[in-house]
Amino acid sequence: MQLARQGNQKAYKYLLDLYWQDVYAFQVKRIQNRYLAEEITIQTFSRAFDKLDTYNPKYSFKTWLITISKNIHIDIIRKKEVEITSVDKATQSKIADETPTAEDKLINEQNLKSLLQHIKKLQPHYKEIIHLRFFKELSYKEIAKVIDEPVNNVKVKLLRAKKLLAEEIKNSTQER
Repeated sequence: MQLARQGNQKAYKYLLDLYWQDVYAFQVKRIQNRYLAEEITIQTFSRAFDKLDTYNPKYSFKTWLITISKNIHIDIIRKKEVEITSVDKATQSKIADETPTAEDKLINEQNLKSLLQHIKKLQPHYKEIIHLRFFKELSYKEIAKVIDEPVNNVKVKLLRAKKLLAEEIKNSTQER
């Protein structure tokens, strides 16, 4: 937690990986819509990373995330549409950096034809963000403009997309 508060990218990734399923499952059960649950989960992590300095460690981090997620859902119900969370500039640079992750290395080792087959298995919004980042080589800021979302959401989505793609690659190599 302390490393994440200091802006350590691996710590952000660790927290995202550790708690993603808990927050996502909470929302799927609550709203019965996988796409909206995923959007709310992305917003939850975006907001949590933005407000990490307000987290009180005497409480469970998972409970804090679920509370944020629940509040985002309530806001959406009130507004009747998904609003994209805006994030300050300092947080945008913290969540993801350009350092290759284990997922990046695994993805880069695949030949293009094989990689494209794996990408096709991802959900459309993850396919799009992978395409924009790795094939069109757009910056986070440029991707944010294309998909009309804040940079912070782009970074969280890209972390998630790379994780799912790496899992798909691993699963297919284990099946061989």
